[in-house]
This record gives sequence, C-alpha cells and structure tokens, in this order.
Amino acid sequence: MARIKLEMPENTIAVITIPVRITDINYGNHLGNDAFVAIIHEARMQWLYRHGYTELNIEGTGLILADLVVEFKNESFYGDIIEVSISVGEISKVSFELFYKLSTTRDEKNILLAQAKTGMVCYDYAIRKVASIPEKLKSIL
Repeated sequence: MARIKLEMPENTIAVITIPVRITDINYGNHLGNDAFVAIIHEARMQWLYRHGYTELNIEGTGLILADLVVEFKNESFYGDIIEVSISVGEISKVSFELFYKLSTTRDEKNILLAQAKTGMVCYDYAIRKVASIPEKLKSIL
C-alpha cells in the first residue's frame, strides 16, 4: 500500500499551542488518532477566533470540512504541549487548503508528531449551498 506523503508549504500563518489532556490518551497509553484530529480542529478554531470568526460565521459564510489527510509520525503523550503550525495551500473561488504541522519538545528535542491537510469549503448554511470565499478571509489566507 502506498503511503501518503504531504508536501508542507512554508507560509506559516499561525502557531497554536495545545496541551495533551488525559482524556486524549488511548488504550495504547499515547495520544489517540481521534485526538490528533480534534487537536487539528481546535487549532483551526483558535486561528479563526483570533480573527473574530467561527466556522459558522466568516463574514456571513461558514466552512465545511471537505477532506482530511493525516500523516502520523511519532507518538504523543500526556503532558506534551503540541505546537500546531498552520499554513495555506491552494486557494480556489470557494475552497482552500490548510496544512498543519504538529510537534512537541521533549527532552530538549523537537519531535514531529504529525502532518495534516484539510480541504475547507465555504458554505452558506442559510441556503445550504457552496459560497465564494469572503474577501477578508482571502486577505488572511
């Protein structure tokens, strides 16, 4: 089976730190894959919040997650502080890619935990249709 290999853009637009909670730990005694996805979501929400937005309201337009890719690289454990670097990939009329690099520092070493990409589509929830990316969102991308 071919492994996924993400090409990470260098244009970091935000860095968010999120601590690993005890409830994020699975039966393998490390961060569960579902918790990695939740941390990616939280980082995106914090980035939007910094700009006065939510996923339901960006200048009257919302967002829908169209696709998600995660490359798991190393385990993460309770007590880790995960640094999530967010960068932007392709931008179209109605959608854009966000890339996430998740890392932590442990024993004075920077450890890459995961890399991920989400495809985000702008959506008008009132009329249940795809919408154009608002100009103010384009400017922060």
